[in-house]
Amino acid sequence: MGKVYVFDHPLIQHKLTYIRDKNTGTKEFRELVEEVATLMAFEITRDLPLEEVEIETPVSKAKAKVIAGKKLGVIPILRAGIGMVDGILKLIPAAKVGHIGLYRDPETLKPVEYYVKLPTDVEERDFIIVDPMLATGGSAIEAINALKKRGAKSIKFMCLIAAPEGVEAVKNAHPDVDIYIAALDEKLNDHGYIVPGLGDAGDRLFGTK
Repeated sequence: MGKVYVFDHPLIQHKLTYIRDKNTGTKEFRELVEEVATLMAFEITRDLPLEEVEIETPVSKAKAKVIAGKKLGVIPILRAGIGMVDGILKLIPAAKVGHIGLYRDPETLKPVEYYVKLPTDVEERDFIIVDPMLATGGSAIEAINALKKRGAKSIKFMCLIAAPEGVEAVKNAHPDVDIYIAALDEKLNDHGYIVPGLGDAGDRLFGTK
């Protein structure tokens, strides 16, 4: 069964406060999102397997640990997810990056896949799907569907802020996917926005309205 991890690290909470603040400008918002993504990546990679190698220090030979050859993939949901990618790559520069684009069907209001570009060795990779917000859960569920139907076996979902409704929806649709969030907020409002949330992550990252 997939687990839900809420990161209560003081640095993450501190930076999240300024991400939420409506007076934070685009440049600072973008930098903060990237920094929080780095801090979350530190936690999310805690269980990566290690193997022993022999090296020579300036003093003597030594046995030491390196990450065992697990291949990682980072998949931002377009467009806001892009704001989290560089923060993760700072820690895991060898990770491959794929992209998933979704739009909302005006009739059904359900997300529809319009663009998917993934690394070629999908079945061998551990994937982290990233999106700053988990609101209704629709986009996250569809992004996970897109990966699974292309052969992905190991998927985690990571976001900054989630609504309880979205967390439940993803857990029900994909019980095998762990969810990593920096803050679990109160609720969704009538317009599908997270309360208190941070507004529209894409607009705030890219300076659009």
